[in-house]
Amino acid sequence: MSKELNKTYDPNDIEDRLYKKWEDNGYFHAEVDRSKKPFTIVMPPPNITGQLHMGHALDNTMQDILIRYKRMQGYNALWQPGTDHASIATEVKVIKALKDQGIDKNDLTREEFLEKCWEWRKEYGGRIIKQLKKMGSSADWERERFTMDEGCSKAVKHVFVKLFENGYIYKGSRIVNWCPVCKTSISDAEVEHEEQDGFFWHINYPVVGEEGRFVEIATTRPETLFGDTAVAVNPNDERYKDIIGKTLQLPCTDREIPVIADSYVDKEFGTGCVKITPAHDPNDFEVGKRHNLEEIVVINDDATMNAKAGKYAGMDRYECRKALVKDLEEMGLLVKVVPHSHNVGTHDRCGTTVEPMIKKQWFVKMDELIKPAVEGVKNGEIDLLPKRMDKTYFNWTDNIRDWCISRQLWWGHQIPAYYCEDCGEMVVSEEEVTVCPKCGKKHMVQDPDTLDTWFSSALWPFSTLGWPDNTEDLDYFYPNDVLVTGYDIIFFWVIRMIFSGYAQMKEAPFKTVLFHGLVRDSQGRKMSKSLGNGIDPLEVISKYGADALRLTLITGNAPGNDMRFYWERVEASRNFANKVWNASRFIMMNLDGFEITTPKKEDLRSADKWILSKFNTLAKDVTENLDKFELGIAVQKVHDFIWEEFCDWYIEIAKVRTYKKDEDKVSANAALWTLKKVLIDSLKLLHPYMPFITEEIFCTIQSEEETIMLSKWPEYNEEYNFPAEEEAIERCKDLVKGIRNVRTQMEVPPSRKAKIIVVSENEAVEKIFEDNKEVYVNLAFASEIVVQNNKEGVAEDAVSVVIPDATVYLPLEDLVDFEKEKERLNKEKEKLAKELKRSKGMLSNEKFVNNAKPEKVQEERDKLAKYEQMMAQVEERLSQMK
Repeated sequence: MSKELNKTYDPNDIEDRLYKKWEDNGYFHAEVDRSKKPFTIVMPPPNITGQLHMGHALDNTMQDILIRYKRMQGYNALWQPGTDHASIATEVKVIKALKDQGIDKNDLTREEFLEKCWEWRKEYGGRIIKQLKKMGSSADWERERFTMDEGCSKAVKHVFVKLFENGYIYKGSRIVNWCPVCKTSISDAEVEHEEQDGFFWHINYPVVGEEGRFVEIATTRPETLFGDTAVAVNPNDERYKDIIGKTLQLPCTDREIPVIADSYVDKEFGTGCVKITPAHDPNDFEVGKRHNLEEIVVINDDATMNAKAGKYAGMDRYECRKALVKDLEEMGLLVKVVPHSHNVGTHDRCGTTVEPMIKKQWFVKMDELIKPAVEGVKNGEIDLLPKRMDKTYFNWTDNIRDWCISRQLWWGHQIPAYYCEDCGEMVVSEEEVTVCPKCGKKHMVQDPDTLDTWFSSALWPFSTLGWPDNTEDLDYFYPNDVLVTGYDIIFFWVIRMIFSGYAQMKEAPFKTVLFHGLVRDSQGRKMSKSLGNGIDPLEVISKYGADALRLTLITGNAPGNDMRFYWERVEASRNFANKVWNASRFIMMNLDGFEITTPKKEDLRSADKWILSKFNTLAKDVTENLDKFELGIAVQKVHDFIWEEFCDWYIEIAKVRTYKKDEDKVSANAALWTLKKVLIDSLKLLHPYMPFITEEIFCTIQSEEETIMLSKWPEYNEEYNFPAEEEAIERCKDLVKGIRNVRTQMEVPPSRKAKIIVVSENEAVEKIFEDNKEVYVNLAFASEIVVQNNKEGVAEDAVSVVIPDATVYLPLEDLVDFEKEKERLNKEKEKLAKELKRSKGMLSNEKFVNNAKPEKVQEERDKLAKYEQMMAQVEERLSQMK
């Protein structure tokens, strides 16, 4: 052969070169082709602020496996890539970069700031795409989209206007998550809940008109007291029935608030009395609506107290807390302070504790929009895998709240609402409005807020295909076939895409959602900057190659389950790559200079038919597993087949015939043809998982096809179904394993050959061992093989190995050099005698037994028992020698 593999496998030598070849040849690109069936996956768009982490690596490896598999099956496979503008994350990064240059965001106009954002995106936005390419991701980069490109922006405006006109988008005052540092509302997705040590402050609220009577409440946020508009008790709580309807004096204020009854209150928790602060707590907000309570905002946007806080106005919220608690104590109204550990919401970008606050914002009304998304999963139009995710999904849809979509940021899609500065008229429009339709004046200003990032990514499955225009791509590639994503964003993204698909496209955006778990460290901890336990996928790739990382991430991976990352597993994956590489080199070396032809079926030996039959079953099983998205199970089967059946057994069996090319060309041809065929087909099954090494070997061992990527996926073929030969070779394997075990136990070196006598009274089994001597002669270290139906000629001291339907005998003198073995055993006996004397001496010493640590004494007893057992074995072997 003119081409050959390098002597050693070096991923750094092949990966970048092969990826460039794939891109240059346009193998990843998909165009509408009505003669083919489409298969579409849309990539969850990574943030342009993003740096590749293990979650990205797992997510994109899974997608790449599916897209490569379908591409090889002949589908017109489109993996649609793109990136997300990530409003808050990007704005935080740009503000920091400007600060480092001595520039304050507030010194810039909106246009100037946006210019800086676009510059940042140009410089850093493609970084994660380059990193995904290092992973081998075969996405259609020619179609790469961005959530703020012209097409996506058009889709966002279209949806906003359409939802507004249909009454699903409104502007109103509701509780939102407010970040006092970033000074914007944020989505639930951007709030991280962390366990923090805090306190319950128990405070007495005096009952008006009943001197000396109080209602005791417990709160973790005393500073919100100024926004209290009621105290609620459970209507069935006998302790407080008589005070329902009475009023309380709100401490440190001149206001009185009512006691109301509401079943929201858990009478078993705390004191059973709950302060209601509708403007600063989402649950209190709902209670307030039910009882028409006033909503009093007492905290400013920067987390300082406002004028409603009286003398505490202007203080930071925590300063106010400290001062207020002190004053309550002096007034005799502070009952007690109880340590309390509770979940506190913090902004995932800046770490600031989030303040629930009533704000006038834009919302999407969810109660009607969510219904088709619920039905779609219930009736099976959308499959969530694993199925247990249904419960999580419905838990969220059943408790849906209106979605706050406005953000007080500059980077993002600016809300397409315009206000007349003269008459106050509001116009929502896809096109810019410059003239007021009501008063005719030209003083129109656009709403300064931008849309939540999730608003644009909710449209991702169809906006990336040209919607709202009726494109051919949209008609052909939509809906997507599968979405692959982490279970941690089921609410924030998956559900929003689903309801948006039904609302805008009148059908589900995808047929299947495949959820994967998190990649945790070796101790099972979530990888994080604070713990310093994150592992950079690029570091793994530079050490072991992308294929080894991909195989590690998928091996043992079950849908929805978290996995642990161990460096040892990456080494094992690299070792497997080495095994494949070296086996391929061996096969190619034997093919060199030998013109192989397709053998006649009768020229195939039992071992050839066995491996062809085993592979045939493997191809069927792996295809079924992949169709069921059992990616981890599928690759384990491929790995085990290549390593064990093909490399450890078939190649070793076939060596006998490849070494005798000149003596029996027909047999050698059958073996070499089988070696090449099974290797190439195994590489195809492995390709979706390990694309680089499989491409390099495939393109080196054959010249008919330019890439493995577009080669035909192996299919089950009844012609290669050989159950009889499978049974025969499995029996030979049992024989070899039995003999190897005995030789290991007896410490017989591989160089020492032995006569093998196979005895079976079953005529069919006897024939199998007679006809397949070439299969096991070398593997069993046989000097001679005799197959018979009785024990005639078998020495009494022969070592026996029992296997199904047969017994194998090995003459003892063939296994052991008696004089050398006796010498070795006598030396072992002397050594053990010394150890036994020492150990017995220690244990007969009362001082040692009474004064040493119990575990030390037990350790010595265990040693004595072990030495006695070893001595008995040595003496038994010596007696056999006589």
